[in-house]
Amino acid sequence: MGAQQVNEEGKPAKEQFRTVMLDYGQDVWNYAFFLTGRRELADDISQDVFLSVFRHLDTFEGKASVKTWLFAITRNTARNHMRTAFMRRVILVGRARSGSTHPSAESEVMEAAFTDEIWEVVMKLPAKFREVLVLDAKYDMTMGEIAQVLGVSEGTVKSRLSRARKKVSEVWKEESAYERA
Repeated sequence: MGAQQVNEEGKPAKEQFRTVMLDYGQDVWNYAFFLTGRRELADDISQDVFLSVFRHLDTFEGKASVKTWLFAITRNTARNHMRTAFMRRVILVGRARSGSTHPSAESEVMEAAFTDEIWEVVMKLPAKFREVLVLDAKYDMTMGEIAQVLGVSEGTVKSRLSRARKKVSEVWKEESAYERA
């Protein structure tokens, strides 16, 4: 098992794993949540991801960043969970919330409401569009990194990102027009 291995810098794999988990644990959970829309499932997926990482940390080749590697594992783990009989019909519920919970001024309240509404629209997108938008907007990944995580070409990423932004814009305009009427 990878726990007895030592990396190039002499750092024990167990310590390296702890560092990876501390540095990227929340990002992995957030990405799992964006993929599934369910907190409990994001918990399960995150746990499975880090079990897999612990078992296979010594196989990380460094061809991509650790974050890209983790997100690819997260995506594949989420896919596996969603293939089960229990998850054949996924219903996206809830909102992705920002870390701020203390709306003390009107502007903060308005900004938080706006952000929640945008993420509600994003969560309604088909998975292939939602994924690229989340990886771009939330995690600030490059087209190349997103392509690696999703296992598609950069051209496909650009196309999906463009379509995702267009869909969000269209839905936002429709909902805004409906609210004004």
